[in-house]
Order: sequence, then C-alpha cells, then structure tokens
Amino acid sequence: MMDFDLFVIGGGSAGVRCARIAAGHGAKVGIAESRFWGGTCVNVGCVPKKFMVMAAEYGAMAEDARGFGWDIAKTGYDWTRLIAAKDKEISRLNGIYIRLLEQAGAKIFEARASFIDAHTLDVGGERITAEKIVIATGGHPTGINIPGAEHAIISDDIFVMKDLPKRVAVVGGGYIAVEFAGVFAGLGVETHLVYRQPLPLRGFDEDLRLCLANELAANNVILHPDCVPKSIALENGQKSLALSDLSVLDVDVVFFATGRAANTKGLSLAAAGVETGVADEVKINADFTTSVPHIYALGDVTDRLNLTPVATAEGHALADTLFGNRARGVSLENVPTAVFSIPPIATVGITEAEAARRPDGAKIFLTRFTPMRHAISGRKRQTVMKLIVDAKTDKVIGAHMLGEDAPEIMQGLAVAIITGATKADFDRTIGIHPTAAEEFVTLRTQTRVVGPETGPV
Repeated sequence: MMDFDLFVIGGGSAGVRCARIAAGHGAKVGIAESRFWGGTCVNVGCVPKKFMVMAAEYGAMAEDARGFGWDIAKTGYDWTRLIAAKDKEISRLNGIYIRLLEQAGAKIFEARASFIDAHTLDVGGERITAEKIVIATGGHPTGINIPGAEHAIISDDIFVMKDLPKRVAVVGGGYIAVEFAGVFAGLGVETHLVYRQPLPLRGFDEDLRLCLANELAANNVILHPDCVPKSIALENGQKSLALSDLSVLDVDVVFFATGRAANTKGLSLAAAGVETGVADEVKINADFTTSVPHIYALGDVTDRLNLTPVATAEGHALADTLFGNRARGVSLENVPTAVFSIPPIATVGITEAEAARRPDGAKIFLTRFTPMRHAISGRKRQTVMKLIVDAKTDKVIGAHMLGEDAPEIMQGLAVAIITGATKADFDRTIGIHPTAAEEFVTLRTQTRVVGPETGPV
C-alpha cells in the first residue's frame, strides 16, 4: 500500500489544480510546496506585475484627463504603498489556494520534496510513497553570464524592491522586459531597454513588434536595439552597464529579463529515472508522462508553452484522465496570449511570417488608427489590428492587436478562431459601436496576400 494515490510536487497553477481536482474525484492526494502557494503567477509573476502595470497607467490617465476637462495634479508616486497593497492581495490569494486544497481533501506539506526512487519521495525529511507522482515545480528567471552580473537583479527581486530607482537598464527583448520597461517609465524612472534584436518581442507578428517599439519610445523608454551587454561595474552604488556599441549606461539598477529555466535542481530526478532535456526541462509525452510511466510533469517545468492558463488546463486534464474516468489532453494550438506592455498586445493563431510559409498562402487585413480616447487626450498613441485569413478555406487563422483593451478583446476572438470561424463569419457579425473591437468585424479591405512565393511584406 502506498501513502498516496497521487503526490504533487509544486503548489503553483498546474500542481494545485491537479491536486484539487484529483482529490475531488476521490483520490488520496498529497501536495508539497516549499516557497509560496500559487507559484510564480500569483507571487512573482502575472498578478503583481499587472498591478504594477496598472499603477504606471494611472499616471498617464491623470495627464490624459485634462483633455476631458479634469484638472488632476500629479504630486509624486509612493512605491511603498503599491508594494504594501500588492502584498496584502497576494497573501489573500495564497490563503485561497490553501483553502481550496483543504476543502478538496488534499494533504498539504509545506516542505521541499525530492525523489528517493520512482515511487518514494523525501518530503521535508519524511519518507512518503505514492502510486503516481506529478512534477509541477515551474520555472525561475535567469540572468546572463557577463563580468559584474552579480550586480544585476532579476524579476523576482522587483516584487520585493523597497525603493523605486531613479534610473534603470532593462536587459532583454521578451515580454517580461517590455512589460517592466513600461512600468518603470510610467512611474517616472529613466528607463533604458537593451535588446540584441532590431525589434523587441521576437516571434510575435512583425507589425506589432514595430508598433510596440514606437510606442515604447513615445512613452519615454530609451531604446538600445542591436545591443548586447558586455559588463557591469559598481562604483559608489552606481552601476555602469557597458554595451556592445561601446556606450555605457550609468544607472541605479540593472535588471536582467533574459529568460527563464525549469525548476528541476534538487529534485533528484535521476534517482527516479526521469529524463530531462538540454535546458534541464522535464521531457514529456502527449499524455504528460515522463520517461517513467507513472510520473508526470506539467506546466513551466516542461518548457513547452509557459503560460499560466496552459498549466492550469494541463493540471485539470491530467486529474480527469487519471481519476475522473475522462481521458483528455490539452491542445497547444491557437492558444491566446497577451503581453501587458503599455499599450498591451494580444494575439491568437499564427503570424504573417508563419502564414507566408503555408502552401495556400494567406490574405492579410490590417488597420492602424488613433484610439477614440486619444483623439481628445492628445496622446500620440496608435492601435494596430490584424487578421490573417487562409486563402483557400477563408478561415481566420490569426488575429493580432496592439492597443488598449487588447487582451480583453482577444479572448472572445480566440473562441471564434478555435471554432473555425471564417472571414465571412466576421464580416456578417454586427459590431458594437463605438468601440475598437468593432474594427475586427468591419475590416473589408484586403491589405496584401502572402504565400511561399511572395513571403511576408
């Protein structure tokens, strides 16, 4: 007899959902978390980051309000009040995760777990056996190996930072980098964004990447494209970041937003025979099984599509499959996602560059306009909206937007695209006026056609 039917290592989005649903199906479940309940997203990721983005946006809103007749004075910003409010909300969410697990009947271990063998774990010094084991330990931010790297911070550090710096250099071109560049600049910090590509957000649609670079610059982010950090020197509390273009940035904080890696260190995976990949991620099959059939892995530790809703869906699907008499998986096709830059980006489906490689090609519909709010506020801001339509089937295979409320709008479009909506379906849908969202159903003029012969324009 094993101690548990299922033991979950990791109390983040994937682990908590899997443990809770499995316990609800009647399984005897244990779950271990050594750091904080809710994982990266709740504690040092999506949730507190969005609070910070909102804080930065309020400053711009105060300025924009003047165009509408309001006279709002900006008298300074209190970072400590935001951090205190954020901490209070995170504590509340931590408690919710614990209560959900307890109500479902899962046994909670606030301890680190590691493998002794394929069915046995060391959980805070206690020897525990389980019929099935789930690895859901998530990921962690990584830096870059340059001289003086010890003087830089990573994203986890920002959420406990006591004081707001006056000058910051953000290193990286991904979503974490552009989001925090917007936060710092919006809070009045002299902000430099250093990235090695010509444009930020590699892998996103090119029209959105170009527009985002313009918006960042308009929001007082100082851009350093095509640059690589070479070293960091510390002098009298000031950091000097040397770049590959021979320039030097003197700042208070150097922030590495240069990627994330799987949390597999210390799990003793080899003791259980669990194989990992070149980046230490846990290798899994389509049914979430690892190289050991009764050991599973979910979420960011697998380094497939590192998004909180994906991890949550995986946890639910696995619990249903193992204990709910309902075998199912999770499709990673047409997963909607958002970047909470200022303004935000949201996308679902394929990019124009990907569409250009399809045999049948694609029709591109694109619009750019000034948002209604800023026709009066006077702020120089653009919205970009784009549909990619399969040239043969007329199905909408990609939707992309940069602009206010983009994530809220894209969630609904994702439903349409996943269910196979065509451009004709979009065209016959009545818009809600006046909104930005209605543009997606009033795009009538084809911008261009792309395919293997033409390529993206």
